[in-house]
Amino acid sequence: MFGRRQDGSAPAPAVTPPAAPMAVASTDRLQMPDLDETGAAGHAKPDPLTKTKEQIYSRLMEQIDLQTAARLPEAELKRQIIEMIGEIVMEQKLAINQLEQQLLASQIVDDMIGLGPLEPLLADEAITDIMVNGPEQIYIERKGKLELTGIRFRDNEHVMNIAQRIVTAVGRRVDETSPICDARLKDGSRVNVIATPLSLKGCSISIRKFAKKKITLDIMAAQNNISDPLCKLLKIAGAVRLNVIISGGTGSGKTTLLNALSRMIDHGERVVTIEDAAELQLQQPHVVPLETRPANLEGEGEITMRDLVKNALRMRPDRIILGEVRGGEAMDLLQAMNTGHDGSMGTLHANNPREALTRLENMVNMAGMKLPSHAIRHQISSAVQLIVQIQRMRDGIRRVTHVTEVVGMEGDVIITQDLFTYQFQGEDENGRLIGEFKATGLRPNFARQAAYFGLDKALMELV
Repeated sequence: MFGRRQDGSAPAPAVTPPAAPMAVASTDRLQMPDLDETGAAGHAKPDPLTKTKEQIYSRLMEQIDLQTAARLPEAELKRQIIEMIGEIVMEQKLAINQLEQQLLASQIVDDMIGLGPLEPLLADEAITDIMVNGPEQIYIERKGKLELTGIRFRDNEHVMNIAQRIVTAVGRRVDETSPICDARLKDGSRVNVIATPLSLKGCSISIRKFAKKKITLDIMAAQNNISDPLCKLLKIAGAVRLNVIISGGTGSGKTTLLNALSRMIDHGERVVTIEDAAELQLQQPHVVPLETRPANLEGEGEITMRDLVKNALRMRPDRIILGEVRGGEAMDLLQAMNTGHDGSMGTLHANNPREALTRLENMVNMAGMKLPSHAIRHQISSAVQLIVQIQRMRDGIRRVTHVTEVVGMEGDVIITQDLFTYQFQGEDENGRLIGEFKATGLRPNFARQAAYFGLDKALMELV
């Protein structure tokens, strides 16, 4: 156990730590998180034990060598801290029970090697998003609805310490000179950090949690995100190697749908994924995930998504999947789709399928190639075959609102046809929206491609 040396030098635990140290900013002096009357981190409430807990915490920090402690496994570290708290309670004759000692130990361990007050939120599988708006305001999304939590950080420096710990683990940095950063947690959860001076309320952390439960198209149908016929149509689209763009707003479920759709990729295909922060969860055995890299302190070494798309073409991919298309890489993706990489997929932000096509055109212009509009639209119409529009509706449920096929060109206009649409009909007594996923009855233009894979009859039965 940790102990104080007679000469006052840094104490060390009796347990020999493992050789590989845990990634932790161990030189930062930890401070006591605010405790509510249940012992959970949150808005401070009148609690007669607060001063007692602060006294224990202060005494504990005098005895712990943080660098040595950071190398211990979490379970062993927690056990030793609980023992030390018990000794302090007996020595000081403090009024704190065993449960409160264990809660205090958990909070200290979270601050030392975890993400502090965010740890309980990360452990709650019902929470899909965590939004930290400075130290005083933390929102979560649960069942599609935003909720304000009672949790708070000590101050902005506390938030920045947690943000630094997140981004450092993936080789990135965030500070006043580089205040925006995308990163990911060990479990794959996506993280965006924006620090002061850009964020006026203090450091902001947005976490899109990694879903431990693998979402499939069948599960989405059971959850009423799509209907059974629409589920079968999307399965066919994935199996017959259509080039698909998934369109939707922020938090609408684009990446989840892309993951579900990608399960139809044959296990014999080589898939290259390209993302700013890796979060795709492809189940195929032959997947090569690529991730962009920001510039270093000297402004050099940046690897953009466009660089990775160009390189992916040299890697003999069967399919290229872009986590999000947002710039000039749209041109390279369209060229890949047009040069034998059928079945490529990507997501982008747009409010409807027609707007998605317009955004694609604008992003191609961002590549700086100065192509005429007709040439760009022809490139889009010959590359993209299906646009799947998904939306988070006001009852919190994500639904696919359009499955739109790109048919071709007529003059300077890209011609599309809807195969499925979601038609709103009302809402029930619980506020849940009622609607129908309705087939339009139009013959899909990709029926011939479906016939090549022996799925034309199944396709025609759906529409």
